[in-house]
Order: sequence, then C-alpha cells, then structure tokens
Amino acid sequence: MRRLLSRLSLLAVPLLLLFVAVPGSYGAVTAPTGTAAAPTRADVAAAPAATFTKASDWGSGYEGKYTITNGSGAAISSWRVEFDLPAGTSLGTYWDALLTTSGQHATFRNREYNGTIAPGASVSFGFVAGGSGAPQNCTLNGAACTGEDPGTPGAPGTPGTPTVTARTGSSLTLSWPASSGTVTGYRVYEGTALRSTVTGTTATLSGLASCSTHTYTVKAYNTAGESAASATATGTTTGCTTGPLPKHFLTGYWHNFVNPATELRLADTNAEYDLVAIAFGEATTTPGQVVFGLDPGLSSALGGYTDAQFKADVQTLHNRGKKVILSVGGERGAIQVGSSAAATTFANSVHGLMQGYGFDGVDIDLENGLNATYMAQALRELRAKAGANLIITMAPQTIDMQSTGGAYFQLALNIKDILTVVHMQYYNSGSMLGCDQQVYGQGTINFLTALACIQLENGLRPDQVSLGLPAGAGAAGGGVVAPSVVNNALNCLARGTNCGSFKPPRTYPDIRGAMTWSVNWDVSNGGGFAGTVGPFLNTLP
Repeated sequence: MRRLLSRLSLLAVPLLLLFVAVPGSYGAVTAPTGTAAAPTRADVAAAPAATFTKASDWGSGYEGKYTITNGSGAAISSWRVEFDLPAGTSLGTYWDALLTTSGQHATFRNREYNGTIAPGASVSFGFVAGGSGAPQNCTLNGAACTGEDPGTPGAPGTPGTPTVTARTGSSLTLSWPASSGTVTGYRVYEGTALRSTVTGTTATLSGLASCSTHTYTVKAYNTAGESAASATATGTTTGCTTGPLPKHFLTGYWHNFVNPATELRLADTNAEYDLVAIAFGEATTTPGQVVFGLDPGLSSALGGYTDAQFKADVQTLHNRGKKVILSVGGERGAIQVGSSAAATTFANSVHGLMQGYGFDGVDIDLENGLNATYMAQALRELRAKAGANLIITMAPQTIDMQSTGGAYFQLALNIKDILTVVHMQYYNSGSMLGCDQQVYGQGTINFLTALACIQLENGLRPDQVSLGLPAGAGAAGGGVVAPSVVNNALNCLARGTNCGSFKPPRTYPDIRGAMTWSVNWDVSNGGGFAGTVGPFLNTLP
C-alpha cells in the first residue's frame, strides 16, 4: 500500500523473463514413477512415455525437465503429465506447459503450441523446484509415464473431464461426459484408491470431512478391462471455518497519516466495511518489534484527534459488529522478522498492541520482502497468545503471488490452517501472467480473474482469497477499475458468469470478497467502492 500516490508499474517483459528456462545441459537422472503391470498382449503397440531428468541441482532445489515421447503409431493431440512431490518440495517457475496443483499433486498440460506430437516425435517442459524431492507416481494422460500401459484392447474410451456439480459438508458430487465404446460402468478413484462404482455419469462421494479437499479421476470399464484415467477434478466440502467475519466481506484500509486523500476519524468509516485495517504499524531498531501510535499530523488535521479517542472509535466499530486489525509494513515499512528471536518479538509486540488498542488481528503488508519461515513462526506464536478468533490477513503485491515458490505464497501455504484471507493488490503492477500463462494488463476483468485463479488453483481455499483494488482516482498509479468491474470479477469466480475472455476452470462460490486501498480514498471519490461492492457481496452464494 502507498502513503502517497503510486509505485512505478512493472513492465511485462522483465516479468516474463522469470519464466524462461534456466540455461543448462540436461542430464539423464530418472525419477521414480508410478508402477503399472507390463502389457501381456503382444499386439499392444508401444505407448507414449514421459521421462524426467534434472538439468541442475543446487541442494536446496533443482531444475527439472520432462520429455514426452510419442512411441505409438498415431499422433497425440494433447497431453497431461501428473505427479506427486514429497512433503517439503514445492514448485516455482515453469515453462512450456500450464500448471495446476492440489496440495502436493501437480498437473502439467500442454500449451497451445506443443500439444500435438507426431509418431516418434517428442516435446518437453520444465520447472524449478524448491527442495530435494523428485516427482513420484507420474502419469501421462492417465497411464504410467513409463509407457507400459496404453490401455486394454476393447476397453472403453477415456471419460471426459469430470466437474464438481454439488457439495455439502460431507460429500462431493461429480459429473462427467460419457466414454466412447461399450461401457458397463465407471469407477471413481482418489489417487489409486477406488471410492465409488456407478453405472451412470455421476457419483456422490460421501463420508468426507468438513472443509476437506479431494482430487478424483474417473475410469470407464467393461468386460474387456478399464479405460485410461480422466483428467482430475478437485473440490472442497463446505463447512470451512470463516472465523469472526461474514462469509463474504469487504475490507478497507484506514490512513494513520496525512496525504491527498480525505482525513477521517476511524468512527466515520463507511458502515459497508466489515474489516478495517489500520495503516500502519511501524518498525523500531529492535528486529521484529512493532509499535503504533496516532500520527501527530493526522491528529492535527482532524482538530486534535487523540489516542484515547482512537481507542474509543475501535470500540465503536466493535459495537457495530465490525473488526479492526493493525496492518504492519506498507510501501515504506521496514519491519524485519529474520530470526526466531525476531519472530517472538513480533508476536509479543503485536499482541501487546492488540490488548492496548483492541485490535482483532494483524495484516502482513511487507512490500520490501519477508522471511516465510520466521514470519510463520511469529504468526503461530501470536495465534497461541490471541486465540482462535485471531484475524490474519495478507496484502501481497501481484508479483509476490505469481509462483508458489515466492516467499509470500509460501507463507500463505505454511499458515493455511490459521490464515483468514489474502487480499492481493491487483494494481501498480503493469502486466502479469494469469493461471493460463497468458499475459493480462492491469485494470481489466481478465487481470482480476486470471490472477486470482493462480491462488485458487495452487493451494489456497476460495474463502482465503479476496480481490484488492484501489478505491478510485489517486489511490494508485495503475489498475483502477470501476466498482462494477470488481462485482463482475467476483461473479465470474463465484458463479462463472459476467466473465471476460478468460473463464476460470471451475467456480469458487466461497470466494471471500474484496479489499480496497483505502477507506479515505473511497471518501475522496464519493464512496462508490463501498457503496457498490459492499451490498453486492451479500448476494454471493
């Protein structure tokens, strides 16, 4: 967030360089793959295979490459490589493929230019991994990556891509397009475990834990055997704990400083805001320590607004059913949590401010970098002190959430069990890559939905994702959109309607809401953000 006007936008070209393969010579180190019975019929043709190699390995990570070779007699029109990574290993940048993840399970699909592989030809894609674990349980288009199991002759064709069509707190319902050929029924698998057998093209998986995420594939079968596995479908049961905030809520930042926006006493915040983040808690010379006090310039501008009056206003918002948290950092914030001792200092100092001012939690807005390991420690220590109703939000810049290998994304995943929401800043960022690896310019609905998709498809629950936008002219140097565009983006993500040219791979009815920088700039611009987006959130599923 900015105290003044804007940060220079990043350029699209430098960003794209982050996704170019690291130069190097590829070796021939073969990773473990899933097991499959060798074909027993002499008339089974050779099948496509995917071979893993490491280009380089620096101990704490490596550059990996998969080469897909079409050993069959027919061209391949598309490909899908899936594998699991051991705990402690995560994916960072990647190239020549499209990536979606579910926990430690990764799915790479072809790009528009490398899906077709002629007989005897090959294509490749690569990625950078953090950690030392090699891919496991690899499949290519549902068959073993070794190319040993092209499918049983006479078995049905592969079912179409399944989708989650209904969910409760204990069940998920899948539907899928029918297979070609003679079909006796369908089997639904979670990994290698058989979960359901049905005769139609829908199945309800029951007995699931509340707020649990599951990934399934479907295979058709008849008397001759079983088809290859379908593409995966991932869904989360309902019942995720949303904490002391509404299912869908609006967040706004309140200025504890003077700039061209309207100065505002906290109690005068628009009632549409469910969560108000006080900007900002400041650093001291002690690593990890956070302090806060009412800004003298703001106090003077408001005719003598005192610390005691501010504390009373925090209670006033509580009486209205609102929550107030302290945001630490900002564009010029210098808070550093780079050691275990600093993590403890952070937790102790923030908890002291919560007790002194009545804050309900903390917002992490460290725009000059963070240490994911020690900040996670700090937030867990704070949670132990403050209890289960602690609100933890994060406000990363767009570049911070482009890859799960980034520190901010790692922090979000590391504290997923106690994290309230990530309201990424969809502004002051120039052009960025969406989850489909296409470049989108800020200030468009595609930018909002395609970048939100990265978080939604790479480990965060929908109730932990919110859209952060400027409140209007002056609030940011780029990325300002009309509040109606924010509503359309939320509709697209929650319902699959009102989308631009990009449409997400699934809907996310639990998408949490929206954030704006800031309540002050919103007042300066006539209150249109809160007045438009706030009521709309109440209409979401």
